[in-house]
Amino acid sequence: MKILVCISKTPDTTAKIAFTANNTKFDTNGVQWIINPYDEWYSLVRAIELKEADASIVIHLVTVGAADADPIIRKALALGGDEAIRVNADSHDSFYIASQIAEVAKQGGYDLIFTGKETIDYNGSSIGGMVAELLDMPYVSLATKFELGGTKATVTREIEGGEEVCEVNLPLVVSCQKGVAEQRIPNMRGIMAARTKPLKAVEPTSVDALTGIANFELPPAKAGVKLISPDNVEELVRLLKEEAKVI
Repeated sequence: MKILVCISKTPDTTAKIAFTANNTKFDTNGVQWIINPYDEWYSLVRAIELKEADASIVIHLVTVGAADADPIIRKALALGGDEAIRVNADSHDSFYIASQIAEVAKQGGYDLIFTGKETIDYNGSSIGGMVAELLDMPYVSLATKFELGGTKATVTREIEGGEEVCEVNLPLVVSCQKGVAEQRIPNMRGIMAARTKPLKAVEPTSVDALTGIANFELPPAKAGVKLISPDNVEELVRLLKEEAKVI
């Protein structure tokens, strides 16, 4: 069995967010980059767990990005991926990215494709569904549990007020969230082995992006705390209504 895990490079959650070029580009100066946590902690680790239970499973990683994404995908290889493919393109358009991943998947003949539920920078949560549509595969989103039994998968996902359990035949695309697996840290053996694991850069297929970024906007700065006397109920009500807008 072959599993393809989609990996994305995202800013560390502690990174200072700023924009350049008249608020049309993210300012990367001084930013620490990490593997998108939903890709690393859940989809990749669950794939590794499946391989630990069945040594015949092969795990490939795919990312769409420039050469500066190589350290990120090397870390993913250190965690347990067998080899990686980087599509040499830089785009924030979901359809474009999904099309590149789908092309890699077509050529690789994968039985299972894992994505994180979303990236922590753009929060689009759209790649998995697009990849599934482009490959004409079934898709289960927001998985909290995933089990394999031969050529059939049992996937548990959260729904309003409960859980939904799906039984789906492979091949299959699944987006993963908290609950599927637990975070792991690369060990020294994995880090050393990752240096020699294959990381192939391929040129992108010709696809037109469907969206573009017009501009970014930071949220308004937090206002200071206002202290109201417990005897001044009218002022408290006015502030709640006019400023906090909770009434």
